[in-house]
Amino acid sequence: MLPIRIKGTGIYAPGEPIDNATLKQLAGIEFDAEKIERKIGIRQRHIAHLRGMQQTTVDFAEKAVLNALEDAGIDPEEVGLFILATDTPEYITPAGAILLQGRIQKGERWSMAFDIAASCASFTMAMEAASSLLMSAGYKYAVIAGVYNMPAFLRPDDSFGYSIFADGAAAFVLEKTESTSSYIGSQMLTDGTQYDYIGIYAGGSKMPVTHQLLDEHKNGLLSLQALPGDRNVRLWPMIVNQLLTKYQTPIETIDHFIFTQINKSVIEKVMNALEQPMNKTTMVMDRYGYTGSACVGMAFHEAVKSGVVKRGDKVVFMASGAGLAVGSNLFIY
Repeated sequence: MLPIRIKGTGIYAPGEPIDNATLKQLAGIEFDAEKIERKIGIRQRHIAHLRGMQQTTVDFAEKAVLNALEDAGIDPEEVGLFILATDTPEYITPAGAILLQGRIQKGERWSMAFDIAASCASFTMAMEAASSLLMSAGYKYAVIAGVYNMPAFLRPDDSFGYSIFADGAAAFVLEKTESTSSYIGSQMLTDGTQYDYIGIYAGGSKMPVTHQLLDEHKNGLLSLQALPGDRNVRLWPMIVNQLLTKYQTPIETIDHFIFTQINKSVIEKVMNALEQPMNKTTMVMDRYGYTGSACVGMAFHEAVKSGVVKRGDKVVFMASGAGLAVGSNLFIY
């Protein structure tokens, strides 16, 4: 157990929400809206460029962080660590966290900044890394920001991508504290043999962007293989149980579970497998769509602000994404 607590939270989603009917008009696409709403749970989302907004990854993160700092009531100058969790970066280099530090602290400071790019599990890994660094590096406050800008990487004809993926950001201010709140620990799982299921492959050293690549439509988000339909239904209960066993925590003592907000029906199946009631979880994909690296933080923020999660509650985060990368956290809020 580490004496770390979440002092403040903040979120940001750009522009007016876009419902499914409006999305078809703005993006010029067709998809089964009834299925998306019934099975996936998405009724609306926020997509900056479809609203004519010139905002991208670090813009979203900055706004969420400023909201979290205000919620925490601390001076930005007190932050010693910035971690940006995303697989939709502003640039390949420099890291978005460095840009974020510059916007928040306005110049050279005695602080550390780096990115974590473990797909949609990035936020859980940022929470683990920040908690450990707060203890070892002598910082009092850390900021972690999960941010998603996948619509910027979608090709114009990607009707599936536009119906699912959305823009958004969530930020936590973490504090080293003597309070009863604490970070208990994590359980991670990785399978790098699954790297070629879905991803953004163009733009790195292996596949530079060329005219030929663009002509062949190999840029942006690509789904190269069908993902196993039962992957999260199998993985999430197994990892939650491993996490709770690792820290000798009975599942009935968990007050709330926050999952990757990719599919409403999957979360329902997982809660059933865990034999937990649905009032112990929060889902926000109906309002925000799928916001990847940001979604766990966004769902937690909404749970706190609505009063569903209270100080002293024991919480599990469970997140997974392409790669395969999976992360979970156990903590007392």
